[in-house]
Amino acid sequence: MLLAVAFLLAAGLYALSSGSAGIPLGKIVPIFREGRGSPEFTILLEIRLPRILLGFAIGGALSLAGVILQGMFRNPLVEPYTLGISGGAALGAALCIVSGINRLFPDFAMPLFGFLGAFVVILPLYLTNIRRGSLNTDGLLLTGVMISFISSSLVTLILALSRSEHLQSIVFWIMGSLEEPSWALILIVAFVSLLCLALSYLFSLDMNALSLGEEEAAHLGIDVEKTKKVLFLLAAALTGISVSVAGIIGFVGLVVPHFTRMIAGYDHRTLLILSFITGAGFLIFCDTLARTIISPVELPVGVITGILGGSLFVYALGKRLRAGQTGVS
Repeated sequence: MLLAVAFLLAAGLYALSSGSAGIPLGKIVPIFREGRGSPEFTILLEIRLPRILLGFAIGGALSLAGVILQGMFRNPLVEPYTLGISGGAALGAALCIVSGINRLFPDFAMPLFGFLGAFVVILPLYLTNIRRGSLNTDGLLLTGVMISFISSSLVTLILALSRSEHLQSIVFWIMGSLEEPSWALILIVAFVSLLCLALSYLFSLDMNALSLGEEEAAHLGIDVEKTKKVLFLLAAALTGISVSVAGIIGFVGLVVPHFTRMIAGYDHRTLLILSFITGAGFLIFCDTLARTIISPVELPVGVITGILGGSLFVYALGKRLRAGQTGVS
């Protein structure tokens, strides 16, 4: 736990001090105390701090959604975007850009359309896989994958038919960005993320039992169907709010839970909180790299999470395979 908190604090300090206008770590606290009105104070308070807080909320939300879904499906390769929710949000955002509504309401149009697109996916995804009060997890996964393919094809169609000035906006949004967040959106995402963390923690023992199998969990007195429904809704809310605000940021919900599980074990009472904290630090670190690595040009943060997260996942998978071969021999 202390290591995860230290990583989060280090990522936050690195993000505050790094940028086109570098600010030494030793000057950050004095600037906040006495530098009101100075350029450095404006940079810290209005540019870097909002991105750090949004990165904390979204990184934690995606990692938490990953832990919930991996525990629910008992599959470490499941991630928040597997259910097709991100595809629905991307389709909603693309329609918002093409229609020009994002220019009329620049602060809230994109997140609103993204969330509506995610909700349009969540509702039929849930309804088509609920039978006599039982949620079919296998059908949920397969339906989500198909919806993801369909929505990706529709987004590609919109890209092919849209004008050139819309292409960059759609592509940049799809690849994920924490650029220029409003404080209202930050507060909404942070509230939803922390609320879902608290609610999911209430089901941590149920998730431990569910990881043994549905029949075993039922024998232990767990209401399996209620647990699956609550976990699905929590993961859907976390994914929907994250994608609608920041776009599609890949690998956070896959890699962070995987690494946290390797280090901290399978007890969800620890895993949920550690994954949230580690995911928050990981996204803050990746966002700092995205805006500084080829400064003054800013990369979409999804590019960095894809490269770094994918590389880490391949390394972890190779290490696990080698350990398995050593154990067999």
